[in-house]
Amino acid sequence: MTTLKADVALELGERGREWLPEAQRIVVKVGSSSLTTIRGGISEQSLAALVDTLAERANAGTEIVLVSSGAIAAGLAPLGLAKRPRDLATQQAAASVGQGLLMARYTQAFGAHGVTVSQVLLTADDLVRRTQYKNAHRALEKLLNLGVVPVVNENDTVATHEIRFGDNDRLAALVAHLVHADALVLLSDVDSVYTGPPSEGGERIPHIGGSQDLDGVRIGTAGVAGVGTGGMATKIEAATIAASSGIPALVTSTAAAARALAGEDVGTWFSVSGRRKPVRLLWLAHLAATRGTLTVDDGAVRAVAQRHRSLLPAGITAVNGDFEAGDPVEIADQAGHVVARGIVNFSADELPAMLGRSTMDLGRELGPEYERVVVHTDDLVLL
Repeated sequence: MTTLKADVALELGERGREWLPEAQRIVVKVGSSSLTTIRGGISEQSLAALVDTLAERANAGTEIVLVSSGAIAAGLAPLGLAKRPRDLATQQAAASVGQGLLMARYTQAFGAHGVTVSQVLLTADDLVRRTQYKNAHRALEKLLNLGVVPVVNENDTVATHEIRFGDNDRLAALVAHLVHADALVLLSDVDSVYTGPPSEGGERIPHIGGSQDLDGVRIGTAGVAGVGTGGMATKIEAATIAASSGIPALVTSTAAAARALAGEDVGTWFSVSGRRKPVRLLWLAHLAATRGTLTVDDGAVRAVAQRHRSLLPAGITAVNGDFEAGDPVEIADQAGHVVARGIVNFSADELPAMLGRSTMDLGRELGPEYERVVVHTDDLVLL
C-alpha cells in the first residue's frame, strides 16, 4: 500500500481528527508509563489492550509503525532495580535486558491476531547521516510493504548522551517523517493537553493550530510512575515538530487509543501548520546538541538568513568549541545572537587558518579539499 503524496497529505492534514480512520500510514508512540507496572515490569493487560487496537487496524489494511518505550522500565525488575537509573551505563544494561522481554510480549500479542512484528532500533545518526537514513528508510518501507508492524525504539544500549533523541516522543516525530506517515498519534497516561493541571481547574484543549494556542498553558512533566523520560512537554514538542512540517498529530491516552483511531473527539489534535522538511533539518532545528559556534560578519548573516546561501570561510570572524567535520554547530552574528544551525564541513582545528579567506585562495594554498563551503545551505536551518 502506498502512502499519500506529500502535498495531498498536507491538504488532508488540515482536516480534523475525524479524518484519522482514512489515514493509510500511521506512526503510533506509546510511553513507558502505559506499558509497565509501578514496580517496573511489563503490564500484560495494558500491552494486550493496546495490541488489540493496533492489530485490528493493521488487519483492516492500515500500515502501522509502533514506536514503543518501555525497554529500560521492563529491565528494572529482572535486575533488582527499584527505579529508573540515572547513570547511562545502568540505563544501557536495563535496556539490553528489557528490550528482549518487551519484544517477546509484542511478538506473542500481535501473533495472536495473525500480525507479524519486527524490531527496529535507531540512533540519531541513523536519521541524520545520509547513508544510514537511506538504509533505515528502505528497511522500514520493505517491512510495511510486507505487512509487518515495525516496533521502533531508540537503541539505548549503544546510544550516548551526545547523540540521544532524549525520549521516544521526539523519535516518533522523526520516524513519522522518515516513513512519510499520514499522521502521528502520541499515547501516554494523560488523555489530552490541558490549560493547567485538571485537579486545579485546567481545561482540555481539543485543538491546537499553532504555537499561539499554547500561550499561557501550564505544561506538566513526567508522570508519577517515574519510569519514563518524557512528559506533556515532550509530547507537545513532538506534535509541534510533526505538525509544523506537514504531519498532523494527536496527543491522547493509551486507554483512548481505539476511540482516537476511530476519529472520535478525544485528545488534542495538532493540525498541520507547515510543509514537510528533511528529517536531518528537523533534527538540527529541534534536537541536535551543537558542539561549537561560528561567529560571522553582517554580510554572512544576510547571505545565510536572507538569501539562503551557504556559509563561506570569508564571512567567519571567530570559532569557538571543539567539533569535528559533520558535527552540528551554531551560527551567530557579531552580537552573539544565534541565527542558524548547520552541519559543519571542517573541524575546529582546521577553521582558524581559513577565516576571512576565499575558497579559491584556500584551494590554491591548501589543496582542492579546502575549496568547499563551511556549511552547505542544504545542511543549514534558520532559527
